[in-house]
Amino acid sequence: MNQTSLFLYASTVMIWGSTWIAITFQLGEVDPLISVIYRMALASALLFGWCKWRGIPLALKPGNHRFMVAQGVSLFGINYWMIYWSETFLPSGIIAVLFSLIVFFNIINARIFLKRRIDIKTVVGGIIGLSGICMLFYPELTKFESESNSGAIKGALFALAAVFTASLGNIVATRNGNTGISVWAINAWGTLYGTAALLIIALVTGATFSYDNSFEYTASLVYLSTFGTILAFGAYLKLLILIGPEKAGYSGLLIPFVAIILSTIFEDYQWTLLAVMGFVLAASGNYLAMRK
Repeated sequence: MNQTSLFLYASTVMIWGSTWIAITFQLGEVDPLISVIYRMALASALLFGWCKWRGIPLALKPGNHRFMVAQGVSLFGINYWMIYWSETFLPSGIIAVLFSLIVFFNIINARIFLKRRIDIKTVVGGIIGLSGICMLFYPELTKFESESNSGAIKGALFALAAVFTASLGNIVATRNGNTGISVWAINAWGTLYGTAALLIIALVTGATFSYDNSFEYTASLVYLSTFGTILAFGAYLKLLILIGPEKAGYSGLLIPFVAIILSTIFEDYQWTLLAVMGFVLAASGNYLAMRK
């Protein structure tokens, strides 16, 4: 991996790793669907403003708009709606583990839709890395297994739906990125279409538009819109173009590292020998998959 790809990879992991905690400040008074609409609408407005200010072309050929719609609905719409809902039922650690499955979804979907060959080294690295993630979050996994309420099942299903739609969005984003259109323009249109799709869902379902005036809600909203959406997705889309969705998806194995470090600082996560071994395994899996 060259220095540019390494920087983009590290940026994606660091920013998205911190968003798991930030999302928890979005949950409570405001419907998760409405919170995602606020987030994507703000990101879209900022992205269009940035493109205008920098003179980045926004005009697209008619044929490209349908792919922007597909990326927006899957990657910026349904994906995040499902993530927010899943966090109302399950701890973020469980969701981080489930979202790590995007590694395998990306490998399979890249083979189906982009005709990329499956590299056995990449698959083995993914299995090792995912095993390490499960060891890291073993206490939360056992807690999840002990729960029999329907809420836990709903949370898991929402998380799996998020992984599936995010993976499809990765494939479309790779296609869009390879057209030569600016990453900023792609994400501007994507967040706009994602916002529009969620707005339609909100109107059809009768969701209540409300706002939490607390500092925590507003600050997390701004952070998630600017860093978690604009900067992280800009880096990730560029990464999809440079190294492909199969390897870019491995950021999903390292993102929980950042989340668990923050959890150690702010939520008193207790490290064990098993957790340390999991950390080493996950790092080894990433190295195996990403090295030349």
